[in-house]
Amino acid sequence: MAGILLVTHNGLGDSLLDCVRHVLGDVPPHVKSLSVLASDDPQQKEAEGSALISQLNGGDGVLVLSDIYGATPSNIARRLCLQPNVRGVAGVNLPMLLRVACCKGKTLEDMVQRAIEGGRECIVDMNSDMEGFNATAGCSDH
Repeated sequence: MAGILLVTHNGLGDSLLDCVRHVLGDVPPHVKSLSVLASDDPQQKEAEGSALISQLNGGDGVLVLSDIYGATPSNIARRLCLQPNVRGVAGVNLPMLLRVACCKGKTLEDMVQRAIEGGRECIVDMNSDMEGFNATAGCSDH
């Protein structure tokens, strides 16, 4: 199973993993996060990311997910993607992460496609889908 590394601003990845824990009951062991603060040295963070990739890569590769394409975390992620069998997708969101965190038996390339599809397909104009909507459903756990 391919590993998953989140490379994000200011603990966003840790927050997303907290949400994964809420939804799935736990964070799969093949998923880790690397938080990048404004005060961090990008080269040091790249080295930390490289060490995490070594931990996560059990032979099937690592999918790196970052938040804003072109920002420092995604630039670090892009450099990490220069390693063999490491792929990257920018624009991480919770649906994207849940889709790939639950992947079993998928190739790294399949995970890249699932991540992109999960991110895109879960962006919905909620007002266009109101028929049969129950305003009280799903609100009991908050």
